[in-house]
Amino acid sequence: MLYVDIPTSSEINQLIAKRGEAMISIYLQTTPETQNIDAARTRLKQLTSEAVGQLEEVGVPKRSIWPIEELLHDLMDDDDFWRVQANSLAIFVAPDGLRSYRLPNHLSETVQVSDRFHIKPLLRAVSMPQHAFVLALAENEVRVVEILGDQPAQEIRVPNLPKDAASVAGTANVNSRSYSGRQGGGEGQKHHLRQYCRQIDAALRGLLSGRHEPLIIAAAEPLLSMYRLINTYPHMADSAIVNSPVRVPVHELAADARKILDEINAESIAAFAKVYAARENDGRATTQVARAARAATFGAVDTLLVDMDSVVPGLVDENTGEIVFDESDSAVSYGVIDEIAGRVIASGGRVIAVRRADIPQQAELAAVLRYSI
Repeated sequence: MLYVDIPTSSEINQLIAKRGEAMISIYLQTTPETQNIDAARTRLKQLTSEAVGQLEEVGVPKRSIWPIEELLHDLMDDDDFWRVQANSLAIFVAPDGLRSYRLPNHLSETVQVSDRFHIKPLLRAVSMPQHAFVLALAENEVRVVEILGDQPAQEIRVPNLPKDAASVAGTANVNSRSYSGRQGGGEGQKHHLRQYCRQIDAALRGLLSGRHEPLIIAAAEPLLSMYRLINTYPHMADSAIVNSPVRVPVHELAADARKILDEINAESIAAFAKVYAARENDGRATTQVARAARAATFGAVDTLLVDMDSVVPGLVDENTGEIVFDESDSAVSYGVIDEIAGRVIASGGRVIAVRRADIPQQAELAAVLRYSI
């Protein structure tokens, strides 16, 4: 199983708002294969030294650096922590504490040192899902399959998941009478299948509570429609694998589910492109970094697409949004596109982290504005 900690909206807002003289953001490639995790631990040690060097170069006091080193070294030495990982690890550390998130996405390695955290790569895990669950649902069996990006899919055990519909009904088959004794045949079958779906939904709450990954249903009618009506998980995918999953191998279910994930992501990008094209003629869309910075500062950005890998060092004025670009990374500057993204989120806008090829004009960002500025 892929162990992930997807940040909530509240946690992202807290990271965006935090300021200090020594703020380090580290994105590290990891692996769910415990036997191969030592390379990531070694790399974290190297990135820690690089970050500390940047702090020392700009004269950050030792009293601020030492707690950071201690927190990161404690994390390196925590065997239990490294035993359960995903594909990437995001670490945010300051003298007063450390937060880490295990992410399903394959993020580029980076270390950023500034007076604020670098959150843009983190948004990829929230806005463009590559991790999902498939509920393979049939009258005589139910399975849950976890989709792990480009890792092999796995069937996972879910506590209290019923074996089949008949075991829930407590009868030989779901065509038996209902509890009242007045329903038989088709009506009795519907009653028992709905009961079956309710127990599955209840069992999945423990697995899916607090998560944002899509839940993709693989089922034939009438179970597909029944489960949709009973489901309480807010991130169930609109599309489904509309076939009986009985005797379908895990890898085939995963292949169909990945097509749906691709559709979800493509629809999100296509919807943005459509709105962008409509707003551009009205002066309410831009790919200019300087203009987007001003708009974000005044709360005028509705939706922002950003290149998840791009880092443009500099500073953005707190009041005017004017940008002063820097030639290279340092502890006295930060990523201006990251800062723009943070301001958009803080003003209630939406940020989608994508690859540059998905951005209009293949720019570093594209913004749709609430009003012209």
